[in-house]
Amino acid sequence: MTQDRPLLAVQEALKKCFLVVEEQQGLWQSALQDCQPLLSSLSNLAEQLQAAQNLRFEDVPALRAFPDLKERLRRKQLAAGDIVLDKLGERLAILLKVRDAVSSHVERVFQIYEQHADAVGIDAVLQPSAVSPSVADMLEWLQDIERHYRKSYLKRKYLLSSIQWGDLANIQALPKAWDRISKDEHQDLVQDILLNVSFFLEE
Repeated sequence: MTQDRPLLAVQEALKKCFLVVEEQQGLWQSALQDCQPLLSSLSNLAEQLQAAQNLRFEDVPALRAFPDLKERLRRKQLAAGDIVLDKLGERLAILLKVRDAVSSHVERVFQIYEQHADAVGIDAVLQPSAVSPSVADMLEWLQDIERHYRKSYLKRKYLLSSIQWGDLANIQALPKAWDRISKDEHQDLVQDILLNVSFFLEE
């Protein structure tokens, strides 16, 4: 029984970590879903700004009485755009929190594993059970999950940091660029791994 204790300690740490991943994945997915309509709003605003820039207000008789209308309209559109950007910033902050929470828990699991590695032994680490994948597999999956969140966050942060009101074409293309990031990723990676450990988590 004493020999099992180190293995049980590692398995308990793995279990806690996967439960955190499960919770954080829900927050991650929710934040990503919130971003889609916000990016569309931003793209539409950029389109409206472009149309207003191209329109010669002085050539429209009904608008000649309002010489400052073009500038007022532009200011209003930019203010609306800044509100959307703030909301996107809030969602990005959620993605960052998820990334950091998962990284911190994964790091803790590896610390616990390293403390007990000699006592557990390589055979036990490589041995799956009827309801549990091997410790080695689960440690590797946690690294995959951590890498996934890290890369995904950085790509999205980089995309949003490239937004400049001087480049309206780039803003109009944002929804497609965001979709490309999602398509390039293994979107079901975390969910697939959680499925692999579902029986283990229920033990």
